[in-house]
Amino acid sequence: MKELIEYIAKSIVNSPDDVVVTEETDEQGTVLKLQVADDDKGRVIGKQGRIAEAMRTLIRVKAAKTGTRASLEIV
Repeated sequence: MKELIEYIAKSIVNSPDDVVVTEETDEQGTVLKLQVADDDKGRVIGKQGRIAEAMRTLIRVKAAKTGTRASLEIV
């Protein structure tokens, strides 16, 4: 899942070197934290949050296939 989010984010932003994805696991499942450059936050979130919501949907589907829970936070 981490690689998927990293690939999508690097494809969208102007500064792909600044993309950092960290993965944390807690009792509720996996939390992926996406960090991008300040100038690229708007690109990752998208108009009305559509791109961010699409990435969250992909993560939830992939996690459901493995029987776990996952979420995405944009830092």
